[in-house]
Amino acid sequence: MSLRPYLRLLRVHQWVKNTFVLAPLIFSGKFLDPEAVKQALWAFFAFCLASSATYILNDLRDIEKDRAHPVKRLKRPLAAGIIFPRTAKILLISIYASLLGFLIFPSTRAFMLPVIAYLVLNLAYSFKLKNIPVLDIFCIAAGFMLRLFAGGEALNIEISSWMLVTTLSLALFLASTKRLQELRTQGDNARKVLKHYTVKLLESYAQISAAGALVFYGLYVISSRPGLVLSIPFVIFGLFRYWYLVESEGAGESPTEVLLRDWPLVITVTAWVVFCAWKTLKFSPTYLGGSP
Repeated sequence: MSLRPYLRLLRVHQWVKNTFVLAPLIFSGKFLDPEAVKQALWAFFAFCLASSATYILNDLRDIEKDRAHPVKRLKRPLAAGIIFPRTAKILLISIYASLLGFLIFPSTRAFMLPVIAYLVLNLAYSFKLKNIPVLDIFCIAAGFMLRLFAGGEALNIEISSWMLVTTLSLALFLASTKRLQELRTQGDNARKVLKHYTVKLLESYAQISAAGALVFYGLYVISSRPGLVLSIPFVIFGLFRYWYLVESEGAGESPTEVLLRDWPLVITVTAWVVFCAWKTLKFSPTYLGGSP
């Protein structure tokens, strides 16, 4: 039997969002420490399981609605009848059991609080909060911040306030453009919450969030990491490119697909990560065993 329907059910391509868990590993300069890398990867894997569990739960809950949707009835394995609900429930229980396994070991138990908070948040989001305007966008953003917290807990380091507020702004930008494109392409029948939004309002949310992300990242770099000042153009270009794709090519409904399919954006993000990693090591001689 082909694994492809199961990979679609787990939304494996969406795991790229969980790379936010690895941000503390990069910015702390610990990515050459095997133990730190191992802990960060465990936290990343735990979030991958948690996010897949959330997608399965949503698909089970929305199976009838997805069958009436012109696109989802073909793309979603449950709605398309490729995977039976009973099989999806067994897989969901297995994932929850695997997550409980992380609580057994003290080394992995540390980052499980943000993971559990993420699961609880998404339960509330699936059953109630996704229908409340503005709060639905902030719930999506909160998920990214919890990923950062998990990465910090895995390495036993405190997350910078600047990093948190920058991540919040960036996540709000992505969530706003997602809702914006849903409203533009599918109208307010796609989601209940879209009946409360207008295109102009969501455009304003996206612009405010993008400006906030740029300002807060710039302040973070200038005040705390001056060695990363040349990374700012990467961030500006990335936001400009993403906004171009939203406005000119109708992208944005799935931020993950935008990132994975647009090679200038892939190159920009990769270059930003490499540059930040290089500069972090260059200005952390103590960690590398050199003179302070």
